[in-house]
Amino acid sequence: MKDLKGIFSALLISYNEDGSINEKGVRQIVRHNIDKMKVDGLYVGGSTGENFMLSTAEKKEIFRIAKDEAKDDVALIAQVGSVNLHEAVELGKYATELGYDCLSAVTPFYYKFSFAEIKHYYDTIIAQTGSNMIVYSIPFLTGVNIGVEQFGELYKNPKILGVKFTAGDFYLLERLKKAYPTHLIWAGFDEMMLPAVALGVDGAIGSTFNVNGLRARQIFDLTKAGKLEEALKVQHVTNDLIEGILANGLYLTIKELLKLEGVDAGYCREPMTAKATDQQLTVAKALKAKYL
Repeated sequence: MKDLKGIFSALLISYNEDGSINEKGVRQIVRHNIDKMKVDGLYVGGSTGENFMLSTAEKKEIFRIAKDEAKDDVALIAQVGSVNLHEAVELGKYATELGYDCLSAVTPFYYKFSFAEIKHYYDTIIAQTGSNMIVYSIPFLTGVNIGVEQFGELYKNPKILGVKFTAGDFYLLERLKKAYPTHLIWAGFDEMMLPAVALGVDGAIGSTFNVNGLRARQIFDLTKAGKLEEALKVQHVTNDLIEGILANGLYLTIKELLKLEGVDAGYCREPMTAKATDQQLTVAKALKAKYL
């Protein structure tokens, strides 16, 4: 297994206008992340890939394409989580067979699952696949909050390596790092990367790293080196860019920025707005000219 620390892009996925997967575009995005953004790895099948609007077969196809293009150039994490446990296991087995370095799974959502049910979900995926696991905690989308003691219960399974922490509760982040120092934490909010790294996270997984990966690396390395003033300057520029992206439409704008770099980033998957408006294109060009 490759080292899973460092900068990981949450892989953006290119779709054709009819919603089908644009394989050529996905391959170009993978290569752009590896060759231009210099990331340590790719997090495949997450929210950024519009994963929860895809069929099981389409999810498998994306895992296949990403692995075939990246080969062993970087570490690969497969997000296989689903409210359908059978699908999560099927995807986990498939990604494991493809040679992914680790699995990740979002906490089961929509229904108000008990913690015992959540633990059973992770233990089942691990038992059925034999792979290592990263918990994907994103409470503002799932409504699932896991406390320090509950993480300790999850971590009794030696295959759970840590958590992708996409939450604003940095007190919880600090408590987790102190309580379980041997377990890894990946920061999930790009705009709060500096304080997360200062609190001891081991890496970061971000959507904007598809276009802003080099600055993400700077923030990570400068903060680890204790050069907080320098890191803050880079974080300020990063957050100006992120603010512009979010105001203009997150995934559409990142795709348009990639297109301006010559990458066939395609369309978004409906029911998201599939195609950028003229105004969004204008804003993307302005962001590219100013920040990239």
